[in-house]
Amino acid sequence: MPSIALVTLVVRDYDEAIAFYTDALGFELVEDTDRGGGNRWVVVRPRGAAGVGGLGNAGLLLARAKNEAEEASVGNQTGGRVGFFLHTEDFARDHERMTAAGVKFMEEPRHEPYGSVAVFEDLYGNRWDLLQPADPAA
Repeated sequence: MPSIALVTLVVRDYDEAIAFYTDALGFELVEDTDRGGGNRWVVVRPRGAAGVGGLGNAGLLLARAKNEAEEASVGNQTGGRVGFFLHTEDFARDHERMTAAGVKFMEEPRHEPYGSVAVFEDLYGNRWDLLQPADPAA
């Protein structure tokens, strides 16, 4: 079955985005290739890449905004909704690590029937869920 390999995230600056995703979120820098003309092919993904529940190794293609329309989308790529879901096997550990790294959580952690979750914003204001899915066997 095919899988999603990359999702594009429009950013203001390559290096500040790399720093946030690798330092604050703990992602790995998979590729940073100069494409000429000030453009780069920059891919980051969560460490361990197989994902919780074997959901694949999708990464983020960090694409620098090139025009006014793209610049206007930085930080609002999903219209203010949570658009990205970062799964974890240890919610408390990752919430604590991310908070210590300066990640801005929009709410206190919640424990829902589907799992433990808290909404956070990336460096541009895009909303993410940090989510530890509930154990289906429980």
